[in-house]
Amino acid sequence: MLICAYQRLLISMNSPDFVLIQWTCGGLDEARALSRLLVEKRLVACASIIPWVESFYLWDEQLENSQETKVVFKTRKDLSMSVQNELLARSKYDVPEILITPIVDGNPDYLDWIKQTTLERNP
Repeated sequence: MLICAYQRLLISMNSPDFVLIQWTCGGLDEARALSRLLVEKRLVACASIIPWVESFYLWDEQLENSQETKVVFKTRKDLSMSVQNELLARSKYDVPEILITPIVDGNPDYLDWIKQTTLERNP
C-alpha cells in the first residue's frame, strides 16, 4: 500500500496538472483588483488574499521592513505563464514575488473544480 502511494506521488510530481501561484503586492486594493481580473478572465479558479504580512528583505543594500499583501492563486499548470505575465504587467512592484509551486495531490473534487472553472487552452 505504501509503495502504491509513493509511486502515485512520484507520478504526480513529474506531471502536475495544477499549481499554486504566490504573489506579494503592496496592498489590499491592488490584490483585490488583480484577483478579480484573473478570476474574471478564468485564468485562475480562486484567489485567496492574506491582507497583511510583514516582510523583511534587503533592497539597494538596505534592510527593509514593510507590510504587504499576499495572494495565493489556484490554477492549472498550462495557465501559469499567462497568470505570471498578467501579474508582471500590472504589478506596482519593480521585482514582484511570483512563485509557482506544483500541487502534487489534493481533494480530487477540488482539483476537478479548478479544471472546470478555468479557461481551456487549445493544444
